[in-house]
Amino acid sequence: MEVILAKTKEESGRKAAAKGAQLIRCVLAEKGDANIVVATGASQFEMLSCLVKEKLDWQRVCGFHLDEYIGISSAHPASFCKYLKERFVDLLPLKEFHFVDGENESRAECKRLAQLIGRRRIDVTFIGIGENGHLAFNDPPADFDTEEPYIIVELDEACRRQQMAEGWFKQFQDVPQTAISMSIRQILLAKNIICTVPEKRKAVAVQKTMLSEISAEVPASILRRHAAVYLFLDRDSASLLPPGSVH
Repeated sequence: MEVILAKTKEESGRKAAAKGAQLIRCVLAEKGDANIVVATGASQFEMLSCLVKEKLDWQRVCGFHLDEYIGISSAHPASFCKYLKERFVDLLPLKEFHFVDGENESRAECKRLAQLIGRRRIDVTFIGIGENGHLAFNDPPADFDTEEPYIIVELDEACRRQQMAEGWFKQFQDVPQTAISMSIRQILLAKNIICTVPEKRKAVAVQKTMLSEISAEVPASILRRHAAVYLFLDRDSASLLPPGSVH
């Protein structure tokens, strides 16, 4: 795992977008097309705003959606489909983009997405880490074993409270209890992973990701077993790491 430290979350987002774009360009030059996975959430604001400004041949890029609440309309303010359309998909001439449809029957949707992504190599996956250490919506204890690309998951209280605190929902009761999420194993199949984790509220999760035993209780800790993870932190999110451990 390569850790890149920035002073601010804005700088961290710029660096993450630049690295991700560089990796996509390399894939396009080598193979002619590229497949990426894109995450949502407040941690991705700065990165995505910079990524869409990167000059590369987006018409040769296919995108996949990381996760979505079950039973939520794409018009809902908290919809990740809405988030990605407004901040990424509608701003670029992508070859194609495959959304997770939270209103479709969940098992059928998981099967549909599995058939789509199962035929593709994933070149770059853009993700964050939740306050509870989750990857996508794989809350602790995460399933490290399933080989299904997309799974139905129960959201724990910490995850749901984070969604409310970020302003996506007015009250805790409004936050859905279930979601469709890309699985841990599918995330790790990506050749490269760009992980952007800014802000003080993520400091404990970053500390556990980097220093704890690799376990399902800290889902993001599994990233340490991947050959090409680029972890972008700001001073706040890195504040609980030992002095000198991050440069």
